[in-house]
Amino acid sequence: MKTRKIYNKILKEFDNNLILLLVWARQVGKTTLLKQLKNNFKDNIKTYFLNLEDPDIKNTLNIHPNKLFDITWSSSDNKQIIFIDEIQYLKDPTNFLKYIYDEYKENIKLVVSGSSSFYIDQKFKDSLIWRKKVFNIYTLDFEEFLDFKEELEIKESLFVNKKIALLYKNKIESLFLEYITYWGYPEIVLLDDNDRKIERLREFTLDYVKKDIYDSNIVDSDKFLNILKVLASQSWELLNMNEIANTFNLSMPTVEKYIYIMQKSFHIAIIRPYYTNIRKELSKMPKIYFYDLGFRNSLLKNFENINTRLDKWAYFENIVWREFLFKFWLENIKFWRTQAKNEVDFIIDEKKAYEVKFSKNLIKESKYKLFREKYRDFNLEFVVFDEFIGQIIV
Repeated sequence: MKTRKIYNKILKEFDNNLILLLVWARQVGKTTLLKQLKNNFKDNIKTYFLNLEDPDIKNTLNIHPNKLFDITWSSSDNKQIIFIDEIQYLKDPTNFLKYIYDEYKENIKLVVSGSSSFYIDQKFKDSLIWRKKVFNIYTLDFEEFLDFKEELEIKESLFVNKKIALLYKNKIESLFLEYITYWGYPEIVLLDDNDRKIERLREFTLDYVKKDIYDSNIVDSDKFLNILKVLASQSWELLNMNEIANTFNLSMPTVEKYIYIMQKSFHIAIIRPYYTNIRKELSKMPKIYFYDLGFRNSLLKNFENINTRLDKWAYFENIVWREFLFKFWLENIKFWRTQAKNEVDFIIDEKKAYEVKFSKNLIKESKYKLFREKYRDFNLEFVVFDEFIGQIIV
């Protein structure tokens, strides 16, 4: 069974008392990851795996946190690691985790997963500060994609030797096109038939959105889904919530709630404009990107090759953003734009600037004169599709 790159990072946190919280959307492999972590300790420490989709386990734990020991058949005095899947199903997960941590942290290590950041954000209050470490379990990156596809020689060429070997060039390009078309849900990657990939992605998309709608008590489910589709068609553009409210005849608070839920369900991310004045940064319109482009393509019913897509510029920009997300904190990724529409696509850590172009012949240096004059300390680089694997990924 394949292990994720984040596996070893999580493993390093087992020598402390912190609660380890694995979060992200459904079907990214959190349950598998929990089980793999559990198996790592099977010979030298007592471990338990609890799935809160089991109503008997969930109902027992909802009575009182101490009921945990009715399930694990072990006293609180014994050193043990307890893995809990889908922690958000508890009535009060914050209280449960806080109580077990405060009372038994010397003897019990908690490793838990949660599929909906909306739930976690609502139920996990500040009482868990200093008690937890959060790991975001994204869909697969390209290196993991190659691993799951068992293309180990290509993986070594790219990520160990750090070069695109001529022998593998065509195969690498073919695999990369597959990756950026269907993206990184593990189950999708392991399917060989493209039609089946599309079918499963559509099933995922409908199931996820319906679950988000149900969990969030949204009344007008059609408008929620249609707004998500509009955002998919306009990702990388400025997010104008007033325009959305007017288009769908919704109040601003309702639109803000919908956008919030989309973020907390790990469908979209919002990035802010770069200003040295923090008030301006927070007051100006942000941009949105999708975490998984297979999900976005499913919403748009468009799985065309990127080279023939009408939205290939926006699509490639979303791909670049996602790659930066593997390397930098979300809040440290911004964009620069003036009222006169001078812009640079990405500002990273207030040190580097990147402009995304699908081809080199679209680069016009004169367009960036103002930015270079205003921010002389920034290093502005151009990210081009044909050079992307060697330039950014490797």
